[in-house]
Amino acid sequence: MAKVIGPGSLVVDVTGFAPHLPVAGETTKGTTLRFGPGGKGSNQLTAAHRAGSEVKIISRRGDDVLGQIMKKHYDTEGMSEEYIVVDPEGETGSALIEIDESNAQNRIIVILAANEQVTKENVYAAEKEFADCDAVLTQFETTIEAVVATKELAKKYGKPFILNPAPYINVPAEIFDGVDYVTPNETEAEQFTGIAVNTVEDCRAAAQKFFDMGVKNVIITLGVRGAYYTDGKTEIMVPSIKVKAVETTGAGDAFNGGLSTAIAEGLSMDVALKFATCTSAISVTRLGSSPSMPYRHEILALLEKEFGITL
Repeated sequence: MAKVIGPGSLVVDVTGFAPHLPVAGETTKGTTLRFGPGGKGSNQLTAAHRAGSEVKIISRRGDDVLGQIMKKHYDTEGMSEEYIVVDPEGETGSALIEIDESNAQNRIIVILAANEQVTKENVYAAEKEFADCDAVLTQFETTIEAVVATKELAKKYGKPFILNPAPYINVPAEIFDGVDYVTPNETEAEQFTGIAVNTVEDCRAAAQKFFDMGVKNVIITLGVRGAYYTDGKTEIMVPSIKVKAVETTGAGDAFNGGLSTAIAEGLSMDVALKFATCTSAISVTRLGSSPSMPYRHEILALLEKEFGITL
């Protein structure tokens, strides 16, 4: 079994559904309110876990009602909580999510709380896990200090380091130096490179900006247009899979979780991208973020159906 590790956010989603999203000053009558486990880091590592990896997340939460929701999720999934620090006085992260039922689009406010306290020391406490892992995955929903420490340990032990630069924050360009795989969506690619990503040529130009910052491989997810990959020599464009979406909240997280498992297993980049695309496609057909992540047998079935690939 492949092993994936990294710091990541623990956030409880408080999701409201409505026939349409309100404009400023408007009150809209909703239909449903749900509480569920989420956070980019937890979503991604849940996706990696269900896709077939052993995972270790480095994070923090409070010992509050929301923290108990996260604990129940990890207990139910059988995922390790060894490197989750519980702060009795802390507040567990939360996200206020509005879902437009007419088109499955969302609007989100994230309150990171305890996630903003993840330290270099928290990351280094898990150093032994880096020594025998197969891939390292992180995002920008904890702290830059944690991201830098993670990159240091990935480099020390020669492990592939995957950085999903989301959500967008203003960071020094040096953060990207030495990153093995960077995985922005089209909006984040534009925010970090200044290039609007509308065509393959735009993807190529944005990728070059990341190469200039020291990234080795660039993957830009393009929503319904698919996913673009380049290492500066080879280009791959994987089409999206047509599905009936009910909630798109965790689509990017599903993609990154599936990708990290595929890379950890040593799959070719073409197959890894298709594996990740299948993971993402299934996730948007279900409600919730972490709960929407598909299981390995589902991913493999879709991979064979859509791309004719059998693993």
